[in-house]
Amino acid sequence: MLIPLYPQLSFLSLLGYAFFAFVFGVSMTPWFLRFLKKNRLGKQLRVETVDGREATIFRKYHKDKFGTPTMGGLLIWGSILFTIVLSRVLSYAGVVDFSLLQRREVYLPLFTLVSLGLLGLVDDYFNIMGMGKKKGLDVLPKITTLLVISLIGAYWFYVKLGYDQIHVPFWGDIELGIWYIPTFMFILVGTANAVNVTDGLDGLAGGLLVLAFGSFSLLAYYNGMYVLAGFCVVTVGAIAAFLWNNVPPALFFMGDTGSLALGGTLGVIALMTDTILVLPFIGFVFMIEMLSVIIQLTSKKLRGGKKVFKAAPIHHHFEALDWGESKVTMRLWITGSFFAFIGVLIGLFG
Repeated sequence: MLIPLYPQLSFLSLLGYAFFAFVFGVSMTPWFLRFLKKNRLGKQLRVETVDGREATIFRKYHKDKFGTPTMGGLLIWGSILFTIVLSRVLSYAGVVDFSLLQRREVYLPLFTLVSLGLLGLVDDYFNIMGMGKKKGLDVLPKITTLLVISLIGAYWFYVKLGYDQIHVPFWGDIELGIWYIPTFMFILVGTANAVNVTDGLDGLAGGLLVLAFGSFSLLAYYNGMYVLAGFCVVTVGAIAAFLWNNVPPALFFMGDTGSLALGGTLGVIALMTDTILVLPFIGFVFMIEMLSVIIQLTSKKLRGGKKVFKAAPIHHHFEALDWGESKVTMRLWITGSFFAFIGVLIGLFG
């Protein structure tokens, strides 16, 4: 089931919104960087892995990044929000026929973006200030908030919009009934955390997110969801503006306020376009990164501390092989591009 198609926006107007988000983000970056530096909102070097051990490999390759400004995700979703609000103002003024702030196609991803962005912002602030047991928002309140946000979205999809099935490419639709709710929650929480763990190298997550949102913009437009496609291309523009100064050596980092927000929103868009089984292709690298963490932790627990990878997530494993940060990023971008292309083809013809 797809959300009703309304209204129709021209491809040219979508490009215009994307261009504006990019220009706005780039123009605001100098001021934003000065603000971060002035308030000493810099990244704290990780001292231990997710299972409590010393992060020796991470510290070896990232020791020079200590103090680099973070919370760049605030600029990303701030640019998206500003562009969408501006489109509504232009619509009221009669400059454009339709705005991007449409209840049918944009309220849900926008709610996810802002709510998870605020959650990540708190987590980033706790990390910078050295608050929490592991210098950041503690696991229980963080995961609880994620689950509550995902439950709200699942309720809206299942009860308000009547979503209760998923599309299997080249097969057809499968009815899930009430099981659609936990499926929705799993996708949102899973993608949010997958992008979060991928955000560990300069430019890595940003470049992959440009590919992912660009791919879903094509699928949304093809399915007649023009406003949602507009939201996706605006997101691409905002991320590209951030990426301009995040490529090696990064001037600032995305932080949890960006990775959680954009990851969760990516999952919601896959659900809205009924392409959640295409998501593993479009977000292939995100999936592999998350699986590498799960495999590593499981191996340590069941095999007496023995590891499968030199470090996890897997991009740190490749770093430990002395590929070099830029080469790891470029090769994962190439991998992501290839699988995103396959995902788009499946989404279009499956």
